[in-house]
Amino acid sequence: MRRSLLLAAGLSLAVTAVPELAAAQRRPNDQERQEQEAAKKKKRQSEWSDVQAPLPALRNAGPCPYVKVLYDAARYVEFKDNREASANVAYSGEIQGISAGCQYKDSDPIKVTMEVLFELGRGPQATADTKSYRYWVAVTKRNDSVITKQYFDLPVKFAEGQDRIYATEEIGQITIPRATATTSGGNFEILVGFDVTPQMAAFNRDGKRFRVNAGQATVAGAAEPR
Repeated sequence: MRRSLLLAAGLSLAVTAVPELAAAQRRPNDQERQEQEAAKKKKRQSEWSDVQAPLPALRNAGPCPYVKVLYDAARYVEFKDNREASANVAYSGEIQGISAGCQYKDSDPIKVTMEVLFELGRGPQATADTKSYRYWVAVTKRNDSVITKQYFDLPVKFAEGQDRIYATEEIGQITIPRATATTSGGNFEILVGFDVTPQMAAFNRDGKRFRVNAGQATVAGAAEPR
């Protein structure tokens, strides 16, 4: 399913700019170095101003934001009566992987596209063949505060006798404004996770886990450490 997450409105632009090291280190009387820098700048501007070039071929002004799954919310395990046993699993899920790419140049905002692969399971305590999983995508200043966070619903239907399925979610565009043209994508992180309860988060944090189709085969009832 294709999603779109637009962050342009209402975002704080007070992000620490990343200075250009070449400019900071340039000596005013170093004529040769100045000419080299001017030539490089002219070449970059020439490449970026080529409107005929397809967008994926444009060079980024810096690295892409870091994209990762938050460990505490990487798995979803719903237990009947909150009893941690494979026989008590109703529904479960795990984020199996993320692929992402970004584009930005000059003073343009950073535009990120993502695909998230989910593996989702139905356990012995499931009461229906349908389930709506809820997950979120957040943009943060790296190792700092959350800039924005948005929730999405992922409805799935299990076929008769089916205990697990895969689903791919496409996040069409995440737009992150930059304070200046020198603000690097490395200043930001994009996090993904299930909308979990405090008990689920603690279960994940402790390194416990079940297979996505837990309880559908003859297995030990104890949680398996990661």
